[in-house]
Amino acid sequence: MADLNAIVDELSGLTIMEAAELAKLLEEKWGVSAAAPVAVAAAAPAGAAAEEKTEFDVVLISFGDKKIQVIKEVRVITGLGLKEAKELVESAPKAIKEGIAKDAAEEIKQKIDEAAQTLGIQHLLERKPRELSGGQRQRVALGRAIVRDPQVFLMDEPLSNLDAKLRVDMRAEIVKLHKRLNVTTFYVTHDQVEAMTMGERIVVMKDGKIQQIDTPINLYEFPANRFVAGFIGNPSMNFLPAKHVDGVASGDGYRLSLDAAHRATMASRGAVDVWAGIRPEHLRLSDADATNRIEGTVDVVETLGAVTMVQLSVGEHAVSAQLPGHRKVQLGDTLTLTCDSDKLHLFDSESELAIARESTAAPSAAEA
Repeated sequence: MADLNAIVDELSGLTIMEAAELAKLLEEKWGVSAAAPVAVAAAAPAGAAAEEKTEFDVVLISFGDKKIQVIKEVRVITGLGLKEAKELVESAPKAIKEGIAKDAAEEIKQKIDEAAQTLGIQHLLERKPRELSGGQRQRVALGRAIVRDPQVFLMDEPLSNLDAKLRVDMRAEIVKLHKRLNVTTFYVTHDQVEAMTMGERIVVMKDGKIQQIDTPINLYEFPANRFVAGFIGNPSMNFLPAKHVDGVASGDGYRLSLDAAHRATMASRGAVDVWAGIRPEHLRLSDADATNRIEGTVDVVETLGAVTMVQLSVGEHAVSAQLPGHRKVQLGDTLTLTCDSDKLHLFDSESELAIARESTAAPSAAEA
């Protein structure tokens, strides 16, 4: 063991057991080669009891941003005041401090290099903040959070200033980072695509109030209300005001037959006003004799290659549909669209809460 007399500070007022605990902490948590518990105990006057207050020699070293941590630990173990603990921590010999500072600097550089590689900003490390674009500053800010090894990440729209391609790439990188670090992450965004692709559980809020907490797929398939249904999904869900009578929701230019589960729910409601919701991707071209039909005139055509987006005027309402990319649709065409009944969503016309489907499954043998 090194000559402790050259590097130790004398403490008093600790029991042998407390001294051993402090020495063990230094060895295990900070890698300091201080006196082992046996050596500390041996430094006490002969015959001293384990609980007896005594004097002993011990090395106490702090480095980098762990200094406050060390001070807190010393206060807990020794019972010293803040001033005394701080003085004790800062009294380590200069040579030891410089050596540890060097180790800390190497550790910092390693963390910076790893974060920079993850975020693709190695070429930006020598630049000043004023020389960075908005997107680059966003990635640097994310890197500053990563190198701290936090227990929780709080991210407030970290990708908002990035271009479209980089945003997609960074989404994937953050997901990989989350899986690698296994750190709880709260991610705030107005982009539902980010929420759906990155979230394990999503909290949908409106005006500061929680609307629904669920997995991405459940938010998509079982929205709690009209707001959630319209927010989740791209393009947004279509909503049509309809009158429900005998299992059919209809209005000017559309007639939609309910599936068995919705019929069971609506049986006790009778003739009532509802909102009918249909997602654009669930609509397809049909003929005028279809059980479920929406008829309208094409106002907008957007050819995207794999799909063609069309918007129809249906009475006084607009309806969007996602059709196969090879369909030739012209402005002014009259189209009839249809959808499967089990893809239809119903919402109360006043509360706008979802009208849940009632289970129509036959009871099992155990239930019978």
